[in-house]
Amino acid sequence: MSIKPLALAAAITLGLTLPGTVQAHMIVEDAYARSASAVAQTGAAFMAITNHSDMDDRVVSATSDAAQRVELHTHIEDGNGVMRMVEVEDGFAIAAGETHMLARGGDHIMFLGLTAPFVHGEEIEVTITFEHADPVTMMIPIDLERQDHGSMDHGNMDHGTMSHGTDG
Repeated sequence: MSIKPLALAAAITLGLTLPGTVQAHMIVEDAYARSASAVAQTGAAFMAITNHSDMDDRVVSATSDAAQRVELHTHIEDGNGVMRMVEVEDGFAIAAGETHMLARGGDHIMFLGLTAPFVHGEEIEVTITFEHADPVTMMIPIDLERQDHGSMDHGNMDHGTMSHGTDG
């Protein structure tokens, strides 16, 4: 590989601008995916997405061969204190210059009907599509051991309701 293509690849990865290239406007960091067990039919991905442009944007969808369906989800609390996971059809807004966290117990990418078990240490390929920015395709590591503060266990959630616990 010559230096020029290598420099271009580095610039795109880091969101930098080289003469004649288009600046990447969305930067994804600290991404990981997980499922509750080896037999789980669902999984989720979490990450920080930073909008490095001067225009508000929105995550509108995600795709992956890791599942039959991939949806954007969040949690809402009903009047009885029960947390419910729901699809966010309008996507996730990310204001110019801001970072939007996809985190356990909040907004996340949901994988429904896994095509293979999520195995700790392996990776899945995911493409995130934005309203304005170019799509971002990445390999997301599967981390079944990570325990984020304030997390909610997706293993107890069967695309329905669950009791609001101490970790959500």
